[in-house]
Amino acid sequence: MFTLIQHGEVYAPEPIGQQSILLAGEKIVLIGTIDTEKLLSILECQVVDARNCFVVPGLIDSHAHLIGAGGEEGFASRMPEINLSQLVKAGITTVIGLLGTDTTTRHLTCLHAKTCQLWDEGLTAYMYSGGFELPPSTITGSIMDDVVIIDKIIGAGEIAISDYRWVDPKPYELAMLVKQAMLGGMMSGKAGVTHFHVGSGEGRLGLLNTLLDEYDVPPYCLYPTHIGRSEALMKEAIALAKRGCFVDIDTTENNLAQWLGFYREYGGPFTKLTVSSDAYTPGGAPQKLYCQFATCVRDEGFSLTDVLPLFTSNVAQVLKLTYKGKLAEGKDADVLILEKESLAVKHLWARGRLFIEEGNLVRQSKQEEQMEQSNTC
Repeated sequence: MFTLIQHGEVYAPEPIGQQSILLAGEKIVLIGTIDTEKLLSILECQVVDARNCFVVPGLIDSHAHLIGAGGEEGFASRMPEINLSQLVKAGITTVIGLLGTDTTTRHLTCLHAKTCQLWDEGLTAYMYSGGFELPPSTITGSIMDDVVIIDKIIGAGEIAISDYRWVDPKPYELAMLVKQAMLGGMMSGKAGVTHFHVGSGEGRLGLLNTLLDEYDVPPYCLYPTHIGRSEALMKEAIALAKRGCFVDIDTTENNLAQWLGFYREYGGPFTKLTVSSDAYTPGGAPQKLYCQFATCVRDEGFSLTDVLPLFTSNVAQVLKLTYKGKLAEGKDADVLILEKESLAVKHLWARGRLFIEEGNLVRQSKQEEQMEQSNTC
């Protein structure tokens, strides 16, 4: 299947002007000036007019509880699994799943099955091994073995620090886990990062600085999230980013523009910043990720050039997703078309499969289709 996207203003994520993009199967094969008449004379090709639209990479969500989170207020507070349609309606084409506080009633094998399900349905999905606690939950018995052996596992997470719900690990124990994930990544060609849940405790990012200072941990191995809990934590995250670590803001509180402004005011490097949804916690959802992205650009005065990498190329860089996060020849055909004025999702392809057309969902998961059929009288 060939698809030609033309007349759109392309952000790859850097602005490259009005270009045509040719998709073939799961890949982008051409970007530039394309003779449409000549192309259609030799290929059967769907043509999409992206006039008055931005053409950008599909969004990457680096932190999502794919099989649900919650449960800390009793069983009635448990959150459901994420459905494919919730992700694609938010412009997300790649998602990373993880466990958090609950590694008792939710298990990594179930998360792996959900990751594989989303992959089979056309999205790109990976996961972290572990959860809040140390020693970490694993599938094989070892973080390193999980990363090396299980294709969908790209690192460890979300490991809790500075949170009243868990005791901070000793620096040596934490360094051992980080080095296991790192070595697993080196052997398998994956990111090998450790993704940290940072709570509101006074310790903030002190443990991570200890790892850098005393245990020879490379900065690229450490990837903390929830850095928007306080100004003090944000300032420490900026300092950590200046040391070479990627840091992440989640969109659960609907205040992304505020924290981006603070981060910029205090000299935070935007090249080391990402944004994630923290779906499906009680406050997190895929749609919030998209809405906060759109709000920052459309309503809060941030440029698309500044904001888009935080949701695309920066995430691909920290997670070593080589074929993701950019519109370029040879990359995966993860393409999002946004209406220029409203930034509404108009079209979306994930690995070349069309999911959103003219703002309408055109492809569901088998699970969702079966649910619809079973609910029909």
